[in-house]
Amino acid sequence: MTESTGTDRTALIVIDMLNTYEHEDAEVLVRSVREALPGIGALLRRARDARAPVVYVNDNFGRWRSHHGEILEAALSGRYSDLVEPIAPDGDDLFVVKARHSVFFETPLAYLLGQLAVRRVVLCGQVTEQCVLYSALDAHIRHLDVICALDAVAHIDADLAEAALRMMERNMAAELRPSGEVSFGAAPSG
Repeated sequence: MTESTGTDRTALIVIDMLNTYEHEDAEVLVRSVREALPGIGALLRRARDARAPVVYVNDNFGRWRSHHGEILEAALSGRYSDLVEPIAPDGDDLFVVKARHSVFFETPLAYLLGQLAVRRVVLCGQVTEQCVLYSALDAHIRHLDVICALDAVAHIDADLAEAALRMMERNMAAELRPSGEVSFGAAPSG
């Protein structure tokens, strides 16, 4: 799954879902994550069934010696493991560690997507008004088509999340769709 196929592909980008929820806004976020989990799970199943690239991009929580196994283990050992277990990466999923809000900022994600011939990204995860928004902008300026799965993103502040979604749609030409309307075939030409 790591070779370019010569066709435009769609990748699922799962943002910051391996989380221990040990931060100031955790309780508010947890409620929203619970609502987003079914949509994220549905996207994961469809992307995997279509053999589309699935890339988890996750904060390292300031642990500069951590790798994806340690991040997953910490999340699964935490108080909210029930939010991680149903959407945990499988053996074929790819993983990128980030340190800031955007999934692209100083990570190898753009290079990886180029190697995979990805032209369209489907964003899901958390937090809509922060990491998802900044990732959508960075995808847009890299000339990637962006879809944000409305029922597969979680927020801390509902008003800011709504504004972020409007900005994605208006300023970044992102498509806003329910997860059930997202397909993982080739991206449209044009």
